[in-house]
Amino acid sequence: MAVAQCNYEPSGNSAIRLVKSNKYHVLQEEDFAWWKVRDLEGNEGFVPSTYLRKLFLNEDEPRENSSVSEQTAEEQSMAQHDWYAAGISRAQSEQLLHQKGKEGAFVVRKSSQAGIYTVSVLSKFHESKKGIVKHYHVHKTPENKYYLTENHCFETIPKLIYHHQHNSAGMVPRLRHVVSTQINKVPATASLGNGIWELKREEIVPLRELGSGQFGAVHLGKWKGQYDVAVKMIKGGVMSEDEFIAEAQTMMKLNHPKLVRLYGVCSKLYPIYLVMEYMPNGSLLSYLQIHGKELQPLQLLEICYDVCDAMAFLESCQLIHRNLAARNCLVDSNLTVKLSDFGMTRYILDDLYVSSLGTKFPVKWSAPEVFHYTKFSSKSDVWAFGILMWEVFTLGKQPYELYDNMQVIEKVSQGYRLYRPQLVSDITYQIMYNCWHELPEKRPAFHQLLSFFEVLREDSRP
Repeated sequence: MAVAQCNYEPSGNSAIRLVKSNKYHVLQEEDFAWWKVRDLEGNEGFVPSTYLRKLFLNEDEPRENSSVSEQTAEEQSMAQHDWYAAGISRAQSEQLLHQKGKEGAFVVRKSSQAGIYTVSVLSKFHESKKGIVKHYHVHKTPENKYYLTENHCFETIPKLIYHHQHNSAGMVPRLRHVVSTQINKVPATASLGNGIWELKREEIVPLRELGSGQFGAVHLGKWKGQYDVAVKMIKGGVMSEDEFIAEAQTMMKLNHPKLVRLYGVCSKLYPIYLVMEYMPNGSLLSYLQIHGKELQPLQLLEICYDVCDAMAFLESCQLIHRNLAARNCLVDSNLTVKLSDFGMTRYILDDLYVSSLGTKFPVKWSAPEVFHYTKFSSKSDVWAFGILMWEVFTLGKQPYELYDNMQVIEKVSQGYRLYRPQLVSDITYQIMYNCWHELPEKRPAFHQLLSFFEVLREDSRP
């Protein structure tokens, strides 16, 4: 048996729907990326294995269910505190704390071990100027009290944290500086993004400009004076609007943790507003160029995993990105990387990426079948993903920096490929290189790449 960890909507006849928390019989798992399962109503089909968690025979279901409800209650009490960062990994917590750079900077996060919480704290009492991050598991006594050091036990984790904020009590150092990943984002329960397509312009207040791209300026905005959103302002004459609006309604329904949410539009006046999820750390490209030297190879691998996860989802929905690159990925407050601008390139009337041949595409990220025949597919996205991996591991360098677009087309057609970056292991470079096979059918699919990354992540953990 296995339980679904999140919802999954099938895109083909061979797949079935997964509903979060429902149980399924696992019938075949020879392909480690796709399992054949049967739901409790007797429907059978293939689903991504990453959406499922196995239930083993010795698992006591009533106890598991009670621990889930208890954990939810504990999480609810912690979620009210700025120091709780539920979804971040060990590597992300270390990066956040090093960025803060203060003795005693800390976050509380979920451990990789189910049901366990970890306090991650930066200690500067070390030879390294940057200091080191120490990770303390929160333990439980038989009486269900929480502790970090055995002589100091508390009824709740918030009470435990409060104590260690004022007393080191055996910890080095005391918890002194909260590092918060919480900004006032739009909650899942808000009406914004729940099927309301045309938003009221007067409820969206643009604040400061965050940057500009091929569509127009992007502003940090407030919705109803309360929630942070990103507002893309589309100028008249920049976009083929009717076609885009039809497509964007489809984009708005896509819901995946590694995709930037599109909440709705204000389309009745110019400039048109696209109201999107706010990502406080900006584009992945600029993040790599500014903070890249602070990142470890495992963290760079995590970035590639996040993007691949989003692309595997688009692939399962039979959607093509067409403009996959580091500049079109965004970084959240907890350093999760999310995919943006999927599918929008088609509707730009004045594209910055027009090639010397007059065709619209970003040449240095394009597969041979794109610049020869303008043939886009999920396999041309795979090629672009290989280029994005190269951007990540070179910390934001320009691909083929010595060549112009026409030279790139000529050299790639002759078999030239980007060199191996210094920070890339042989096996990771092989994955990257496989994305650049001349024949699209020889390139791996995104769900296969996702499986490779999961193996690499496990092998790379200390």
